[in-house]
Amino acid sequence: MFLTHDNKLKWKKIGWGAGITAVLVALGIAWYDKWLYLFMRNFDCGLWRVFDMLFSAKIWLIATALVLVLFYIKKAYLAGWDFRRPNGRFSFKAFCADFWNKIRGSNAFFIFTSVVAAGVIVGILKIFIGRARPILFEAVEFTGFFPPSTEWVFNSMPSGHTTISFAGLVMIGMLAPRYKVLTWGLAILIGVSRVAFGAHWPTDVILGAFIGMVVADIVKWALVKLNK
Repeated sequence: MFLTHDNKLKWKKIGWGAGITAVLVALGIAWYDKWLYLFMRNFDCGLWRVFDMLFSAKIWLIATALVLVLFYIKKAYLAGWDFRRPNGRFSFKAFCADFWNKIRGSNAFFIFTSVVAAGVIVGILKIFIGRARPILFEAVEFTGFFPPSTEWVFNSMPSGHTTISFAGLVMIGMLAPRYKVLTWGLAILIGVSRVAFGAHWPTDVILGAFIGMVVADIVKWALVKLNK
């Protein structure tokens, strides 16, 4: 969305996007978050529970790391395994250098890096924003911000599932443009599911989606420049 085909970031569009996102988040907190959340809760279903398990940060990290390792094993096997020093002993330094050289330009590494970067950013923001989850609103009509907090119930904004899923799926869409409609559609569906499931406010999802998109673009931009 914010990256050209010749790998140039559209910083002006990122700025506009950040501004629009900030306005939408502010309006949501002040006005539409509660009634839109209650409306979307009417569409809760079993599918959202499956999404909750499949697209968590932990699953994203494990899956992308596993794909990256399998990619390296295949490349190393085809190229021949040889990490020995002149004395015949295994060299960890040679192994690390070979691992880096083989994975750094791969699609698997681009996706993995995007997911990790999004996970770190969203984890930090959750602590320092400290927003109460909507479950408290449903139970006792309690809302607000209580930063800093590492407690799950006060880590609502931004949505982790949404941020990491957008980062991973937008990256996949950029690497495989023919599937872009599917990856974007799935990312949006995951965001919607977080509200319908009762885990997040609508603005948690809006902020998470924007962060995920920007992270994917910046990671691809940086890695392409690094590999050149």
